[in-house]
Amino acid sequence: MSTAVILASGSESRRNLLANAGVAATGIKPNVDEDAAKAAFRAERMRVSDQAMRLAELKAVKVSRGREGLVIGGDQMLNLDGEAMDKPVDMDEAASHLRRFSGKTHRLETAIVIAENGEPVWRHLTSPKLTVRPLTDDYIQTYLDMAGPDILKTVGAYQLEGFGAQLFSRIEGDYFSILGLPLLPLLDYLRTRGVIAS
Repeated sequence: MSTAVILASGSESRRNLLANAGVAATGIKPNVDEDAAKAAFRAERMRVSDQAMRLAELKAVKVSRGREGLVIGGDQMLNLDGEAMDKPVDMDEAASHLRRFSGKTHRLETAIVIAENGEPVWRHLTSPKLTVRPLTDDYIQTYLDMAGPDILKTVGAYQLEGFGAQLFSRIEGDYFSILGLPLLPLLDYLRTRGVIAS
């Protein structure tokens, strides 16, 4: 009997990345209060990368309890000079975030945890670095008009696979991790478990 793979997420992009790589995963949205968790982590002055890892684990463990199979939980946080930046709530905040990113390098702390029988069994963190070119206010407005409200679903107000590529002068790190899922190490682990062919 093959091992079931469950994605503890409502993220279409993560589900599509898995499907395109030939991994059939059932998506189950975890019932986790992310805002409360983030507030608690930040009150503890937890590093941004640790916040992402803890959230990924919370999601994976929550969905894994009482279910068979491997449950993948993921989280991504934007780290700007040690500060965690959340998804913008509206286009005005998106513009404000882009002004802060302008001419600077930030990291995308991309964490993934696999849980089985309610316990974490594997975890991985990548931290791609992205340098935003200097942006004028006029360009930011043009960009937001072109990109549209879909960018509010993303932590940095950009989608690298689309128009957002124009924001950057340099990118260092794994492309899949930037999209929200460290796909290559994940596939490697699934091979060791016999979930996909080796």
